[in-house]
Formats: sequence, structure tokens, C-alpha cells
Amino acid sequence: MDPGIAHEKQDRLKRWLRDHRPLLIAFSGGVDSTYLLAMARRVLGEEVTAATACGGVHSTDETAAARALANRLSVVHECFTDSILDCQDFVRNGPERCYVCKQRLFVKLKEIAAHRGIAHIAHGATVDDGRDYRPGHRAAREAGILAPLEAVGLEKSEIRVLSRELGLETWNQPAQPCLATRIAYGIPITAARLAQVAEAEAELRRRGVPEGRVRHHGDIARIEVAPAYFDRLMTPASRIGLRQALQRLGFTFVALDLEGYVTGSMNRSLQRPQSNHQRSD
Repeated sequence: MDPGIAHEKQDRLKRWLRDHRPLLIAFSGGVDSTYLLAMARRVLGEEVTAATACGGVHSTDETAAARALANRLSVVHECFTDSILDCQDFVRNGPERCYVCKQRLFVKLKEIAAHRGIAHIAHGATVDDGRDYRPGHRAAREAGILAPLEAVGLEKSEIRVLSRELGLETWNQPAQPCLATRIAYGIPITAARLAQVAEAEAELRRRGVPEGRVRHHGDIARIEVAPAYFDRLMTPASRIGLRQALQRLGFTFVALDLEGYVTGSMNRSLQRPQSNHQRSD
């Protein structure tokens, strides 16, 4: 990464922000939206507001962290209840799951913006997001939601470096997609399955694996972690303990994916030809 180029992009972002005031930002508390919010606070002052969906597919820890970050940045922050699990088009968990979720999110953001007299709405999409299957970004474009980080060409690696320079604690935070992304397409999304995934990934962290995924394939829990952590999980005590813990959560089989942690791996099934069987990942 070239620091000079990253700073040039940051300067373009500042100019973009000056041209889009006042601004409402969809704020998850992740690396990208935190950087965007921090920059907007510096450039726009009190003319920026953050909004966060709470509940549904979002853990209470994520919501609490987003609240704390917005407070430290001295930004007006509105949390609203996300009742996405009442939406059958989402619960069915088809390939357009994220599209359905984001459509609902952006309707709510537009309501908040209208109520507060805010002219522009943005989210934290980056250049990297265009390299994977992200139907939620199509929903954003259709709704007129702006993507300033993507517009100025910022990539995740650059955002991490710039976040560190700003003193943001999120600069090296692992990616935090919603828990529904762990459930294979075609398996209905329920509160119980989301809780299974959340607790299973907490088990990984308790065993010294800071970033990993537990992919929910019905009876099967497929663990994705960086290969550097394989030895840690495969000691007899850790292997048996982790298997027993995940079986107590309701999984019948526990598997370690030998490829390691790969972002977007659940989308691979969408690239295979449709068969007569229901697709799953």
C-alpha cells in the first residue's frame, strides 16, 4: 500500500464530505463505517448523524460497541429496532437475503433522514466490496444511498492504515458481517440458529482464535480459521472440547475446513450450476 496514494484518497473524501452536508451515515461500528463517521465528524462537525439497526441479526455486543464509538466521536446516534426476522423473504434465506435486508434498512434510514431534515445518506461500502457477491449494495444504489469510500477509491487496507493514524480503535478490528451470513443459503434463518453461530464463534475466541467463522450447514458446523491456528485447535484437549461444546449447541457434526478462513465462502454455491436439489453452501 502506498501511503501517499491513501492520503490523496482521504483528501478526496474530505472534499466529497464538504459537498454532502448534512449527512446521515449507516453505522455498524465496523472498520469502514467508523472511519467514515470519524472523517465526517472532522469535516462536517455537528452536521453528521449516525444510525444503527439493533436486534434481529445484530448481537447486543455489536450494538453496545457502536453506541460507545459514536459517543466517543461525539456524534448524534440513533438506534432503531430491526425486526428483520419477521420478514419471510429474509427468513427463507435465498440468494437475495441481503438485498431484502438492506431494502428494509434503507427505508428506515430515509425515514430518519426526513424526520431530521438530512439531505444525504451514506454507507461504508468500499472498493473491496465490489469484488464479491453483495446484493445489498445493489439495494443501496437503487435507494440512492451514497458510498463515499468507494467513490474515492478507498480499499480496506488503506482504511485500516488511515484509521490507525486517526487513533481509531477499530483499525485492526476483524470484519463483522451479520450473523445471517454464516447460515447456508436455503436453511431458514431463526433466532435460535443465529444464537448457535454467535455462541460457537465465542467458543473459538475462548480458545485463542480472535478471527474465525462457524458456518452453519444444518447439522454440520464448518469451522473456518486461518491455518496458523490449526495446531491450536487440533491438540487433543482443544479438539475434543470444541467438538463437545458445539455439539451441546445443537450441531451433530463439527468439521474444520482445511482451506482456512475465506471471506465470502458461502457464496460459492451461487457460482455452481443449479441442480434439482435445493442449493446450500
